[in-house]
Amino acid sequence: MYQKILVPIDGSATSARGLEEAIQLAKLTGGRLRLIHVTDELSAGFAMECYAGSGEWLTVVRENGAKLLEVATATVKAAGVPVDSVLLDGLAATVELLVTTQATSWGADLIVLGTHGRRGVGRAFLGSSAEQVLRHSPVPVLLVRAPEVPDAPTKTAASSQTVHVKLPSAALSIE
Repeated sequence: MYQKILVPIDGSATSARGLEEAIQLAKLTGGRLRLIHVTDELSAGFAMECYAGSGEWLTVVRENGAKLLEVATATVKAAGVPVDSVLLDGLAATVELLVTTQATSWGADLIVLGTHGRRGVGRAFLGSSAEQVLRHSPVPVLLVRAPEVPDAPTKTAASSQTVHVKLPSAALSIE
């Protein structure tokens, strides 16, 4: 049962929570993990803006993905769980297609991934890779949600300021 667990990681806090759960599950079942990171178009877009002058933006994205996999692999090994990792180039295919294809080709028994659990407008604008993996997966999927953030205290007149946050690409902004 769940001997081969595929764990997509992206460096987010929710991804780290998914990895933690996958490690615990692998310890319980005597399974092994395969970590994958997909260099997706959004990551490439962020890097392109930062490194457009150097012409090496894709190299930087791949190097960052390799470092992310290296750190996560060390974490899994430190927990005593067998692990390997794969860096996938997502410029030619969608994240969910690459994840589900990897699950099939590797013979995964389970996919474990973190999800932000976005709803409404946030989900419409940002999409949901986790939802697409869930819909197209050939194997069971365990979605690990981010911890619930406690409700913010009621705004007072002094704290009712609007905060504007711009993402590095300036393609999206959150108000």
